Amino acid sequence: MHESDHVARHLLIQGLVQGVAFRASARTEADRLGLCGWVRNRSDGCVEAVVAGSAGAVEHFVRWAHRGPSHARVDSVAVNPTERPEQTGFRMLPTL
Repeated sequence: MHESDHVARHLLIQGLVQGVAFRASARTEADRLGLCGWVRNRSDGCVEAVVAGSAGAVEHFVRWAHRGPSHARVDSVAVNPTERPEQTGFRMLPTL
């Protein structure tokens, strides 16, 4: 895969997205898609994530984020280009 085939996106997910295993589900989905990045809860009630990998896999993750896990209620997802994270793998970060 060429470097030009890789993209990175910053997501800000709003709705009922905390206390419903959103972060753990996001990590499972990212691992399944072979993405790197991170996810964390924010003190304002949102979930924030950075995902990077192939354009197709990142797009699939973004579509997943609009649904989230079964107990979530996603109201909106803001998606913006961002820099590729330095680390490999996908991890959950502490709340910001």
